[in-house]
Amino acid sequence: MLATAAGPLTIMADQDALPVFAETVRWEDAQSALAAHELGDGLPLVPPTARRLEEMLDGVADPARSHGLVPPLFGDLTARAVAYNCVLAGCRPPELPVVLSAVQACLEPCFNLLGVLTTTGAPAIATIVHGPLAQNLAMNAGTNCLGPGNGANATLGRAVSLVMRNIGGARAVTGDMATMGQPGKYTFCFAESDAGIMPSLPVRRGFEVLANMVTVLAVSGTMEVLPTGDGDTPDAILKAMAAAMTAGGAVASAGRRREPGEQFFLLPPELAEKICKHGWDLARIQDYLFSASGVSMPEIAEFSRLCPAARKPEDIHPIVTGGAGVKMSYLPLWGGGTFSVTRIVAAL
Repeated sequence: MLATAAGPLTIMADQDALPVFAETVRWEDAQSALAAHELGDGLPLVPPTARRLEEMLDGVADPARSHGLVPPLFGDLTARAVAYNCVLAGCRPPELPVVLSAVQACLEPCFNLLGVLTTTGAPAIATIVHGPLAQNLAMNAGTNCLGPGNGANATLGRAVSLVMRNIGGARAVTGDMATMGQPGKYTFCFAESDAGIMPSLPVRRGFEVLANMVTVLAVSGTMEVLPTGDGDTPDAILKAMAAAMTAGGAVASAGRRREPGEQFFLLPPELAEKICKHGWDLARIQDYLFSASGVSMPEIAEFSRLCPAARKPEDIHPIVTGGAGVKMSYLPLWGGGTFSVTRIVAAL
């Protein structure tokens, strides 16, 4: 189901309710009609024509099959509904299974999608694509992987966001109550590097090396983190990240003790290789960041943890991605309670 100001509508069941345009539609007319149905995110939308929708659903065995209900208004998640939003976002047909799989992952109870979508906080749903599929879709796992310029990264993340708005009903004031929000709510999608410097996130979670997977995170924002000193040792590289995790947890908790959860950060290949050359493997990185109860950065700051950075060392997740350089990105997860979910991208 599609939640609108006029009430719930079944996607594509009523041509008068959900616009499906002729190929000759004027761009301006299409934008006006889509805006009238509150189907957008403020950016121009690709007009959903019968041809585009048919191409998006080509080969899908049962477009009307329900894959769950999407909060906060619990619209019906079907391939047809997702295809409509994929067209709006500018996706290509091979990207439909990724979007549907990402949204299905968000429906896992531990992700807490209802809380993520309706909080006054600022979480955005970040989608990470793993495996050969990322390269097949020409996704960016290199320079500026979180920024503009790559069609797959941009449209995949935007489609996930549109699904939350148009199927789930997470629109400002009526469902999404974010005080500020954040730019990541437009789109937040990237690929994990296939450089093989350390095990990928799916492999750590027991999946096959070449499996095509998606991971979803509810991310409160991004923070650029640089190594300390000359940045030539694992300690110098990771000390600032330990400080970021400590400070991020403190300022997001309103003075309350929170149950430790997960930690995610993006580690550029240059720094990942430097750490590994010193003999540190994934487990040692995790142990270091988990055990750093106090972080001293002379003449800058000192941090002390009141509780562990995560439930256990294995819940600290460095993700190797990005281009040349030594700047990491800390991705603090929403403090209201959420855990990441990794799911196989299944054929439709």
